Amino acid sequence: MVPFAGYNMPVKYEGVLAEHKWTRAEAGLFDVSHMGQARLSGEGAIAVLEALTPTDFAILPQGKQKYSLLLNEEGGILDDWMVSRPFAEGFMLVVNAACKEQDFDIIADFIADDETGADVEFEVLSDRALLALQGPKAKDVMKGLCPAATEMYFMECGTFQLLGEVAYISRSGYTGEDGFEISFPAARVGDLWDELLSNPIVKPIGLGARDSLRLEAGMPLYGHEMGAGYTLAEANLGFAMNKSRLARGDIKGIDRLRAQLDGQLDRVRVAIRVLEGPPAREGAKILSEEGAELGIVTSGVPSPSLGYSIAMGYVPPASSAIGTKLKLETRGKPYAAEIVSLPFVANGYHRKPKG
Repeated sequence: MVPFAGYNMPVKYEGVLAEHKWTRAEAGLFDVSHMGQARLSGEGAIAVLEALTPTDFAILPQGKQKYSLLLNEEGGILDDWMVSRPFAEGFMLVVNAACKEQDFDIIADFIADDETGADVEFEVLSDRALLALQGPKAKDVMKGLCPAATEMYFMECGTFQLLGEVAYISRSGYTGEDGFEISFPAARVGDLWDELLSNPIVKPIGLGARDSLRLEAGMPLYGHEMGAGYTLAEANLGFAMNKSRLARGDIKGIDRLRAQLDGQLDRVRVAIRVLEGPPAREGAKILSEEGAELGIVTSGVPSPSLGYSIAMGYVPPASSAIGTKLKLETRGKPYAAEIVSLPFVANGYHRKPKG
């Protein structure tokens, strides 16, 4: 167990390597109740969300979910959010544990200062827990508990009855696998945890494997690849911004963002394969083949799925092309590496067929 954001969190149960491989092959169960949950509803809810993020929530229909970013006045990333619309009258928010007090204060302050008079209800859901069931067999487990939830596709959500309680379920997660995130009453989440683990397909998974899974999937993590000093253009998170918002120009830091999207970037997030030497951890220097300092590694692990070490970090755009040879400085020595494409491991999302 380790302290994190005011909670004692399990790093591992059986072992990070075993838990990682189990989630890639079967179904892993994560307790992510430390993350913040809130409900935003009323006629002004869309305006609140759009004032704080680059996303067009007016076009998000009921039953859908969207990844978005909380921005500061300079367009820097204060947090990343999952915003879902499981019911017609409003939105559910899931935010990072370390940022939730900041995020909820920003929302509450914006509503308090708003002079439009639009009706908005904002409620922090401290009485709800959050479980993530992830892996290629997660659907088989969910089919036995809540068959209707398995009819959803990736990034869809809904309100369901589960063990006699109201559950807000989305078909999403942060491992790159098919799976479900389940918002459930905290008072009864122990019952749900035990019920899910009664299926031999499911094992509990700790934070260690959650981090290696998300890195293999190429997903940035707040505090590593994201922070107030990075913009969505630098972090390659343009999918969190709708073209309609860019055209309207009502995004925080829009002038800086437009310049970056026009090519005035000093750095971009890249994926790196380590070709020799030890794993490169956060803070390791990224060097050119000739030894010039280019940037730093923001996350790095030995990949359990691939059998070699992988990393993400930031380099100048001129050094970001796929196949570019680099050096990573670990323990004072440079080791060969190269830029590769994301994700490192192909995702297993249950996507809706096109057409």
